[in-house]
Amino acid sequence: MAVCVLPKHFSIYVYIGVLNTLIHWGVFLTLHSVLSVGQLVSNVCAFAVATTFSFYANSRYNFKRAASWARYLSFIGFMAFLSLAIGWLGDELAMPGIVTLFLFSGVSLVVGYFYACYVVFRSTPT
Repeated sequence: MAVCVLPKHFSIYVYIGVLNTLIHWGVFLTLHSVLSVGQLVSNVCAFAVATTFSFYANSRYNFKRAASWARYLSFIGFMAFLSLAIGWLGDELAMPGIVTLFLFSGVSLVVGYFYACYVVFRSTPT
């Protein structure tokens, strides 16, 4: 029987992701529900705040790599694309805001981890 082992950084990424999600949801719900801003804009703004936190927390505590503008722009650019796509989908399908939040949270957790691990914070070959 094969044992499935998660990469060592994934559990820390999940903890940071929980905090990231709380930040994202708080900003999104404030903009969308309180201020009546559309889902696309609300999701992008929430993403910007939460992803900046996530980048620096993962850089320091998870992957232990120096934060740099190149890494930050790579991570934020890729994740912005996901945010725009999910926000656009939410608006196009007239999804309730909570569905957009759950969808973005799930997609960004999995896809964001692999992008961070294998692109942004990858180990350089020795």
